[in-house]
Amino acid sequence: MNHVLIVDDETEIRESLESILVEEGYVVTTAATAGEALTLLADAVYDVVLLDVWLPDRDGLETLAEIRQMEPAHVPEVIIVSGHGTIEAAVRATKLGAYDFLEKPLSLDRTLIVLKNAMDARRLREDNRELVRQLTVRGTVTGNSVPMKALRQQIKLMAPTNGRVLIYGESGTGKELIGRAMHAESQRRDRVFVELNCAAIPEDHIETELFGYRRGAIPTGPAGTGTPLEKRGTFERADGGTLFLDEVGDMSLKTQAKVLRALDEQRFLPVGATQPVHVDVRVIAATNKDLEEEIARGNFREDLFYRLNVIPFFVPPLRDRKEDIPLLVKEFLHEFGQEYGRPHVEMAPDALDALRQYHWPGNVRELRNLVERVLILNPKSQRIERRHLPMLVSRDGGRDPAREGTKGGARGEEFSSLLEAREAYERDYILKKLDECHGNVSRTADALGLERSHLYRKMKALGVSVKE
Repeated sequence: MNHVLIVDDETEIRESLESILVEEGYVVTTAATAGEALTLLADAVYDVVLLDVWLPDRDGLETLAEIRQMEPAHVPEVIIVSGHGTIEAAVRATKLGAYDFLEKPLSLDRTLIVLKNAMDARRLREDNRELVRQLTVRGTVTGNSVPMKALRQQIKLMAPTNGRVLIYGESGTGKELIGRAMHAESQRRDRVFVELNCAAIPEDHIETELFGYRRGAIPTGPAGTGTPLEKRGTFERADGGTLFLDEVGDMSLKTQAKVLRALDEQRFLPVGATQPVHVDVRVIAATNKDLEEEIARGNFREDLFYRLNVIPFFVPPLRDRKEDIPLLVKEFLHEFGQEYGRPHVEMAPDALDALRQYHWPGNVRELRNLVERVLILNPKSQRIERRHLPMLVSRDGGRDPAREGTKGGARGEEFSSLLEAREAYERDYILKKLDECHGNVSRTADALGLERSHLYRKMKALGVSVKE
């Protein structure tokens, strides 16, 4: 955004600096006091602050120290300005975290050079923070099935290009993972990967999420209420990198028109702005809808479809690559085992057989959630067996409602009655408690708040057996 905050009690300096910097393409806000500056910094993100040392209400270096205590993502680069520059003041400012020190009267050329360098430093710091965050996000395309081998080959071939990508696949198949893998092997790998789920953003907010807004465009509450005066959109944050638009088929026609223009021109106008923002962004989009069918229904723009569908990808559902399930389970066990301090948990063959038989309506996401849930519910087990799996998977793994012609999907067919659902839950819960008590029925009964004889009858009715 190149947003600068000028803090100086001299009106002439504020106005002249503002005029010069606006001509150079910066967005400029001014403040006459430290208090006013801190209020502005609490309400909006600034890239650079030009901060005078001598302010009427507070010393500028004290203000700098307070700025440095802000949330890291919101800390701007600070350039100290002083009419009484000394080496001692410059050293103190640097120790407090100032980017540079300028003496009055300001040299225009030096001021513009230092300001540009500070902008670059701010952006580099922001990119590094985002890249560190992304290192913790999974980006490996797992699977040795024929469809996944072909997908990896396609990624390797297409990732180095700047061509736009449209990824098709059911919910939970890992479309974002494919997008991240594309970015990781692209020429933009050292820049940010920014994702936006179009289906998760309310219609009246999607435009500001994509393109951001400027001061005065959005009604805001008092300072500190959490509503920023300005905001960078995802297009702007992804400048130089990759923007992943998930569930792009859920965007309204109005938003689609603005995205189309942004793609064509690589520039856009934030809400409330008077000057366009130029960006260099590679867009990867994903959808679980048939966009050609949506076009026929009038729900999706044909011209946007052809802009996005330069390189189409299809991610197969998990039911079509069940041979990958053992590899995925191993990966998830390692991931969550590290997270929960249980690095050596394994899945027994009978449990893997049950997982392979299940039809996975929620795809890889459902499998990942299941592995995490099983680990959490069985904290003492180092070997996950079939009895530890949820009732639906362990008992009805071979049933596929789609193939049997049933209606309502898998979730509607899990249990035929409320009694059956309750019994399934009770069985899973008793098994979990038995495992925690190492199979001791008396201790399990105490943990459940039941009489030992009552628990035995309950176990017999639910088909649960255990050797004490």
